Amino acid sequence: MPHPTSDIAAPSSEPHGKIAYLTGEYPKVSHTFIQREVAALRAHGADVLTCTVRRANPVDVVGTDQKAEEAETFCILHEARAPHRLIGAHLSELLRAPRRWVSALQLAWQTRPPGAKALLYQLFYFAEAGVLAAHLRKMKVVHLHNHFGNSSCSVAMLCSELSGIPFSFTEHGPAIFFEPMHWRIDEKIARARFVVSISHFCRSQLMLFSDEVHWPKISIVHCGVQPENYGRTPREKFGKRVLFVGRLGAVKGVPLLLEAFASLATKHPDAQLTIVGDGEDRSRLEAQAQTLRVAEAVDFVGYQPQDAVAAFLEDADMLALPSFAEGVPVVLMEAMASRIPVIASRVAGVPELVQDGVTGFVIPPGDVKTLSERIDQLLSDPNLCRRMGETGRDIVSHEFSINHEGAWLLQILRGQVEPGTLRP
Repeated sequence: MPHPTSDIAAPSSEPHGKIAYLTGEYPKVSHTFIQREVAALRAHGADVLTCTVRRANPVDVVGTDQKAEEAETFCILHEARAPHRLIGAHLSELLRAPRRWVSALQLAWQTRPPGAKALLYQLFYFAEAGVLAAHLRKMKVVHLHNHFGNSSCSVAMLCSELSGIPFSFTEHGPAIFFEPMHWRIDEKIARARFVVSISHFCRSQLMLFSDEVHWPKISIVHCGVQPENYGRTPREKFGKRVLFVGRLGAVKGVPLLLEAFASLATKHPDAQLTIVGDGEDRSRLEAQAQTLRVAEAVDFVGYQPQDAVAAFLEDADMLALPSFAEGVPVVLMEAMASRIPVIASRVAGVPELVQDGVTGFVIPPGDVKTLSERIDQLLSDPNLCRRMGETGRDIVSHEFSINHEGAWLLQILRGQVEPGTLRP
């Protein structure tokens, strides 16, 4: 349901202390939604310190804004490379609060997955947690928030036990739900001050793998976009330009998109497909386009900064995302804000964003025939594209604005609403 900004009280201007943000790799092109969330919190008056376990591959840090954010982000592994800093951080924590240090080490042992390799990694997480704890205390951080429930959340949980600084985390899914006990999602939910899920589907999975007593602390905060940066004017014409944006890996289903696109070559010889993104499957996908004899109509452009992605969306006539697994893809929000229809697989929280037949089409995952039919339907009906695009723009503006979502999250962080409160 829409939740107009007027329903959410303005965040208090009273200082509440510094908030630290953590994830495994930050910033990076595939985690732009985290960068937007940080920016929204700062815009609402929060003092946010960004931290990362490791630096992202340089090819994944795209654009001047990400490079600037990287320069200001504390990197745990960079700090820990110097043995004297690693040992010094843990010695400081041990002398400051020996019981906490021992308790955190016990927690690392108790929550380890089976196997010697997993135990070794758990010790790495404990070592990283000590470095982070020392840094957060030095910076006078009062709360630690982590994105993703896997390894970086293990570091956050252990850091919280070491330092006494409360933590929370945002879960996106779906990968974590394939091995929830490996990552002890139950223990993390139990120990977190609150937990954020990005959709009702995600919240239900967190409830599935946690004790019922902790369900009330699970809130929903959508990932969001800045609608004003997309689709600034209504579209007058729709052509035959299909767009995909995402990592070129197996989970995104790009081979199906190429197959569906090739099946329409005779009926729509002037159609074009642009693929924005990169990854381990790129060379194989380029070869597939050659084999399907559509290479001249398919353009692989690699990773692009945010402003360039916005420009591609502005030029496109539809976005196709035939993934096998997703959370709620932000690129679908960006496309809808750009006033174009979307085609996406019926997985996880996607149907909570895309209304089938209204803002685009939600298709069975792995179904090339339906994917081809829906692309054909949009290529053949510009008026349908226009209606879907305008409706999608309205939904994103009301329900997935990062300005609104940041304000809501800050209320939760500051304790102005009870954890688990669902918005009207």
